[in-house]
Amino acid sequence: MIRALSNVIWVARWTGSKAMPSVETILTIDDLDVHYGGSRILRDVSMDIPNGSIVAVMGRNGVGKTTLLKAIMGLVEPSKGSVCFDGDDITTISSDRRARQGLAYVPQGREIFPRLTVYENLAIGLEAREQGGSEVFAEVYELFPVLAEMQDRMGGNLSGGQQQQLAIGRALVGGPKVLMLDEPTEGIQPSIIIEVEKVLLSLKERGEFTIVLVEQYFDFARQIADHFFLMDRGSIILQGAADELSDESIKTHLTF
Repeated sequence: MIRALSNVIWVARWTGSKAMPSVETILTIDDLDVHYGGSRILRDVSMDIPNGSIVAVMGRNGVGKTTLLKAIMGLVEPSKGSVCFDGDDITTISSDRRARQGLAYVPQGREIFPRLTVYENLAIGLEAREQGGSEVFAEVYELFPVLAEMQDRMGGNLSGGQQQQLAIGRALVGGPKVLMLDEPTEGIQPSIIIEVEKVLLSLKERGEFTIVLVEQYFDFARQIADHFFLMDRGSIILQGAADELSDESIKTHLTF
């Protein structure tokens, strides 16, 4: 049961792909298109994501942000373009192999297992790790103390904010290099948003850990992101370092 369900976690490492020359960027998306049926959802998307950065992908609802994360994770197939991760071209490999190489994805809605305990939810992520056990749990519990306090509680009995912390913790158990989060602040109370913000910043400070988040909450993204990509109608229409973009230039692309 646990092994069958673990496919939605996408965390781990894999080292079997052919190595390419190392680059300063950890993730490169080049000229990517994705179609759903006859609809072109992503249009010529190109991005260079620096290693050790926090990147915010923002835009109005329905512009392709979630599809972009799914394409990076290998959950939807591009009709053209490429995805390179940590020097490897991963465009044609499966999502589980991308996960083993070091990508982790927490989807919108969290998708924790409500009938498993907090500990069991975290243990699913541990399946993908080659070594390590109790020390990994200790690290997650240090980041999210509430999970230690509630480790025997069913996931479905947690609040929305606690479930989000569990989903992030479960992804981290696999030891990823890049953590992708889809709307991590959606539906959670302000105090939990502050806790999530602190955790993400502390992860960044450890070095060589990259976070890509799709986010609608401007204040949260503005507080933690180093770089912004703004999307509209499936394309990147504005990008830049956080200190190069004004609040107004970002907000223009967030409201109708």
